[in-house]
Amino acid sequence: MKILISDKMSNKVEEVLNSKSIDFDIKTGMEPSELKSIIDDYDGILIRSATKLTADILENCKNLKVIGRAGVGVDNVDLDMATKNKILVMNTPLGNLEATAELTVGLIFSLFRHIHLANSSTHEGKWEKSKFMGTELKGKTLGVVGFGNIGQRVAEICKVIGMKIITNSKSASDEDLAKFNASKVSTEQLLTDCDVLSLHTKLNDETKNMLNKNTIASMKSSAVIINCARGGLINETDLRDCLDNDVISGAAIDVYEKEPASENVMFGAKNLLLTPHLGASSKEAQVNVAIDVANQVSDYLKENKIVNNVNSF
Repeated sequence: MKILISDKMSNKVEEVLNSKSIDFDIKTGMEPSELKSIIDDYDGILIRSATKLTADILENCKNLKVIGRAGVGVDNVDLDMATKNKILVMNTPLGNLEATAELTVGLIFSLFRHIHLANSSTHEGKWEKSKFMGTELKGKTLGVVGFGNIGQRVAEICKVIGMKIITNSKSASDEDLAKFNASKVSTEQLLTDCDVLSLHTKLNDETKNMLNKNTIASMKSSAVIINCARGGLINETDLRDCLDNDVISGAAIDVYEKEPASENVMFGAKNLLLTPHLGASSKEAQVNVAIDVANQVSDYLKENKIVNNVNSF
């Protein structure tokens, strides 16, 4: 029994695998052709977002039994091919919950109080106090797209601040909504009513480019958009145009359609705060997802225990 670790992770992953007497190799930064040539030598593979397990890489796998994603999003894994070849795919939805939620709220605060802009200005020796008049969050409406673990944690924090919570999630239970005094509304009402629109949903055919020039145009001109979920949920060209033309007040983006984003149409847009996919980038989150993914994959291989699977067969 042997596992391949193909992305950089906390060394806690090695401690867990050693404690369970499972052999492993660490080979990061491989070209797709190299990964394809060796992947089926292993019973399992542990990945983050850098490794792309395409249909081409997975199609001839006969021995590989499980893919463990240290994190939440699995759009870098061809789930159809994995399922066809009876390869279980697991993620770790709780490991980076706090880190992503805290970044989301931090970005909201920065946009509403212009913290990032005021910082740059003050470093330049300016004293532009009147230029950076902010807006309070208390009493404002947070629209949450995706009412899962992270979306609910953001709602919890924002409720304490005094924000009203709404969501368009069809799967949100009455019990979940009651925790945050949240209301379930249509997508149309969510867009028109929210002061902050925060995305916490997965990327698929239904959600790709869900925010575009038409949907953004229905929002308040004072509203802001936060995306710490997946690149591709927002049409980046449309967002750039909407920001430059004051259709909305601002946006904060942590994820991109193409990463690393060394070039992007959004660069230089008006009132846009950008971060380089920092959602899970806390010391604690890196340890948490490493421990979780190592335990889950090990337990599946040794005991056939299934936890946090995103496919089935």
